[in-house]
Amino acid sequence: MPKPKKANRTTYKILKKKPCKHMNQKATITQKGAIILGKHVACDAYDENTPLRVVTHAHADHLIGLQQSLRTSEKVLMTSATKDLIDVMLSPLTLMSGNVETLEYEKPMRYNEETITFYPADHILGSAQVLVEDKEGTRIAYTSDFRIDNTPILETDTLVIEATYGSPHCQRPPQQEIKTQLITTVEKGLKQGTVYIFSYHGKLQEIMQILHTAQIKAPFITPERVFQITKICQKHGMHTGQILHAETAEAQQLLTKNQPAIAFHHINTKARIGSDKFRITVSGWEFNTPIRQTTNKDYTITLSDHSDYNGLIEYIRQSKPKQLITDNYREGHAQTLANETNKKLNIPAIALPTRK
Repeated sequence: MPKPKKANRTTYKILKKKPCKHMNQKATITQKGAIILGKHVACDAYDENTPLRVVTHAHADHLIGLQQSLRTSEKVLMTSATKDLIDVMLSPLTLMSGNVETLEYEKPMRYNEETITFYPADHILGSAQVLVEDKEGTRIAYTSDFRIDNTPILETDTLVIEATYGSPHCQRPPQQEIKTQLITTVEKGLKQGTVYIFSYHGKLQEIMQILHTAQIKAPFITPERVFQITKICQKHGMHTGQILHAETAEAQQLLTKNQPAIAFHHINTKARIGSDKFRITVSGWEFNTPIRQTTNKDYTITLSDHSDYNGLIEYIRQSKPKQLITDNYREGHAQTLANETNKKLNIPAIALPTRK
């Protein structure tokens, strides 16, 4: 593969052949949420008409119809890190019912007349972009969820892009400013005792890595599921520091006595845990300020694992597609992003699937 051109962000620059006359038929998104690339690949949802299923990462809205795919697809493709995460988040038995094949980044796989290649996506551990190249040289790609900071930008003919924050209203401060606010707020809370942090799987481990890199010395405490997912992240190279299982005597003593420690929990448990303690919710749906204080001991910080509007537009601009499809199945602003792309970049864009 030709070397990436030098740029502020890694950009894969590969010469393209003249686009196919019927290029608009080479990608779509079904009413069930499957992203169809070329003739053979369905990403992130079950599709009965394609032999290959791709799981781009281990979040629930990208595992749609996984059991059906395992039963009927010729192959189910994912990265090894995504496989390990699914084993923990669902069950080690889940993926044993189908023909699962793991692909490394930038290692092409040939299927009939098409080539499928995974590229990194800065989202959660194991996240992948998917590029399909057909016999006519048409390059069809799906970003899946990504944050542009450390995501290689694929030059494409047809691009399918996430649209979670695809509205001009969704613009946030630089990530480093947000990380600094997170570290400062955690340090403030530790002076009062245990800090409870609530977020999603994957993002919780990113927060651990940020705090560990900042040399926050307080013990990290996690319940079983978060503990196991963190161990997988460590196995695949994330530096989260040492963690304590919440059921150990040491962890229980720290929590009971409200000693300086950091307890990490999935956001769905927030209503029943640590209500009278210092708490931080980390969510991407905050835009007006990096940090918002809701009560005396309750804060929301806007660290996101998705690109904001500017990041999405920048990816499209550098990718230079002849046609854009925005993901209108998953939560976000797909129609707005399609409109903005038509207007600002003069690239034909459509939000799919169309709403009934």
